[in-house]
Amino acid sequence: MRKKAVVSLGHQALGYTTTQQHDAVRTTAKALADLVEAGYQLTITHSNGPQVSMIHKAMTELRRVYIDYTPAPMCVCSAMSQGYVGYDIQNSLRAELLSRGISKTVSTILTQVTVDPYDGAFYEPTKIIGRYMSKEDADTEIRKGNYVTEEPGKGFRRVVAAPAPIKIVEIEAIRALADAGQAVIACGGGGIPVIEQNHILKGASAVIEKDSIAGKLAVDLKADRLIILTSVPCVYKNFGTDNEEPLNSLTTAEAAAFMEEKQFGAGNMLPKIEAAISYLRACPEGNVLITSLSHVSDALKGRAGTIIRP
Repeated sequence: MRKKAVVSLGHQALGYTTTQQHDAVRTTAKALADLVEAGYQLTITHSNGPQVSMIHKAMTELRRVYIDYTPAPMCVCSAMSQGYVGYDIQNSLRAELLSRGISKTVSTILTQVTVDPYDGAFYEPTKIIGRYMSKEDADTEIRKGNYVTEEPGKGFRRVVAAPAPIKIVEIEAIRALADAGQAVIACGGGGIPVIEQNHILKGASAVIEKDSIAGKLAVDLKADRLIILTSVPCVYKNFGTDNEEPLNSLTTAEAAAFMEEKQFGAGNMLPKIEAAISYLRACPEGNVLITSLSHVSDALKGRAGTIIRP
C-alpha cells in the first residue's frame, strides 16, 4: 500500500515570473516524481505569493487603462493563481512520470477554505501584495477600507490579512482522488479564503499561509507524512550565525522549546514548524520531513533533511 504524503512547495519550486515558473516546475517535477517512485501517493499544495501579486497588479492596471473593467478582488486573483500554477505543475509532473514509465493521473482542484470573519488577522493584516502605489492611490485604497503600508523610497503597497483556515470546502473531492491513487494538487496558495454566510461562500480579502493549510490538509487526509520542501536542506538552530547547527531530528516538544527561544524566523521557518506540530498532535503516528527540493533524494535515504516526530 502506498504511503499518503502531503507535500508543501515553497517559492523556489515555482520561481517569481511566468518564465521562471515554466523552468522551475520541471525541476520540481523531478523531486515529486522521486517521491512517487519511493512509494508515496502525493497531495501537493504550493505557495502563490509572487503569482497572486502579479495577477492582482495586472488586473488593477487593466482597470486603470480600460475603465469599463472592474478590479478583480483578492479571492478571484487567488483562484486565477491556483489554476495557473496548478496547470504548470500537473503538466510537468505528468510528463516526468511518463518519462519514467509511470502512468498516473495528475489533477488540480480549485480549492476554497473557510475563514472566521472575526479572526484577529483581519484587524492586523501582514501580507504585502500588489504594485507600488502613489500617495494618491494609497489614499483611495484607505478610503475603500483597505490597508496599505509605505516602503520608503518606493511607494505604498496593499496589505491583506492572513487568517487561520477553518474548513477545506472541497476536502471530499480531494480525498476521493487521493484514495484512488492519483496525484492531486489542491489548496494552492493556501486555498481561496471564503466566509460562509447562510450556506453562501463569499470571497474574503485575505490570503492563507500555505504551510498552515498544508498541515490541515495532512490532518484531514490522515496522511502518513507531511513533507515541506523549502530553500534550505534542513532545519537549523542559530540559523545564519557563526554557530549555526543543523537539526537532523526533532520531537514536537523540542520544536516547541526552540519556538519559545525564537529560533525560527517568523517569515520563513516558523510557519513550517507550527504546521508540523499541529499535524503531529492530530496524527501522532505520522512524521514530518523538512528539506529542500535538491535534497529530496538524499532525505529519503536519511542523508539530509530534518525529521520531526511526536
